[in-house]
Parts: sequence; structure tokens; C-alpha cells
Amino acid sequence: MKMNCIAVDDEILALKKIKRYAEKIDYLNLLGTFDNALSTFSFIRENKVDLIFLDIQMDEFTGIQLLETIKDPPYVILTTAFDEYALKAYELDVIDYLLKPIPFERFIKAVEKVYARFLKEANLQTQQVSIDNNIPQPDKPTYTFIKSGNKTIKIYFNKILYIEGMRDYLQIHTEDSKIMTLLNFKTIQELLDPHKFMRVHKSYIIAINKIDYIENNAIKIRNKLIPVSNTYKVAFFNLLNKKNFI
Repeated sequence: MKMNCIAVDDEILALKKIKRYAEKIDYLNLLGTFDNALSTFSFIRENKVDLIFLDIQMDEFTGIQLLETIKDPPYVILTTAFDEYALKAYELDVIDYLLKPIPFERFIKAVEKVYARFLKEANLQTQQVSIDNNIPQPDKPTYTFIKSGNKTIKIYFNKILYIEGMRDYLQIHTEDSKIMTLLNFKTIQELLDPHKFMRVHKSYIIAINKIDYIENNAIKIRNKLIPVSNTYKVAFFNLLNKKNFI
């Protein structure tokens, strides 16, 4: 089982070292590197990140400030050249604390500690799903309420065509209307049935049963041609294959 991770450090050489180390460990999937903490906010909101390698001392916004700001942060391994932050790291419940320059064997030890916890929690979730599957489930809701400006609008899931990211907003295109909301992709995906909706691009989620046709790496829904990006292409076509669409 792969563990998605990112690295945040304002030292380019430090990022290159973590990237080199991560590429040697087969269960680590390094999604990206960032040279400042502020740039990670939207990425963490919109992507599944299991682990952050996080530098503490950075200009403008420190690693500590990032951790104190993120809601439900992923696992964290702090990386720093200063040892006086050890107590603060303990208070923030980070998994490990690596002092630069980081030896590879110390890096592996920290990552193994995270991965053991990651697998344990994944197994617990699998067991819970197994238990839940044997319990009669209530009918899933067919609609939700979305706040749009001063209104709270009822939206039926089966009416949604696609959802489009527009800078700080999402625009939900339904069969009847277009609704603007400040919700982010991560939040709205939690409301949607993953068997019926899928993200195909950093700016689009589509309703699978609303697809008119697929041509090359684009999806046609009504009068809209929606691109399928390389990031989501494999998962998208695998899902279609499972549904016997192709």
C-alpha cells in the first residue's frame, strides 16, 4: 500500500535530498515538493496527503504555523537544522523529528515508524468497513444543501452534470441551473457517491452517467468539452472499464 507524501522546505538542496531518499522507498509516493508553507494549503485541501516532511524555519510562514493552522493534518515528520524545537514538536504530536543534515538510515527509521501506523489505521478501517457491510444500511440521501451567497440551495445529486473549479469558487452545473459555492473540491467530493462521480482534472468533477461521449482525452457532457488530465486519466479509464463502459 502506497503512502502519499509531500515535502515542504525553503532550501532547494534539502528538498532534492528528501526527493532522492523518497524515490528509494517503494511504498512512498512523493506527490510534490514546495519551497514555502503557504503554497501547500490548497494542495492539502484538494489531494489525499498521508505524510508531510516539514521544515520548521521558513520565511513568512513557518512549519509550526502551518501545523497549527491545518485542520486534521496528515502525519508529520519535522526536518530542521535546530534542535530547540523538539519540545514543540512533541506538543504538536508529530511522528518524528529529523535534524539536518539527515542521514538516509535515520530517514528510513522515521518513515518506517509512520508507515507502521499508517498500515495499522488502514487495517482498522478495513475491519470497520467489513463490519458495516454486514449491518443493514439506511438509504443514502438523494440530495444535499449547498450554501451559495445568501441562499442555501437544495441540490439533487442525480441532477448534477459536472462541477467546475473557478479560482476560489466551485460552479455546480445541474440540468436546471448553475450554482456558485465557496466549498472546495475535497469537501464536495465527500458529499458525492464515488461510484457515480469522479474527478478527471484539477478543475473538474463529472457525473459518470451524464457523459455523452469520450474522445481522446476529453469528455462531452451537454455542450461542454471537459479535459481528462494525466493525473486522473488512469483511474478514470479503469473505472469505466469496471463499469463495462469500454
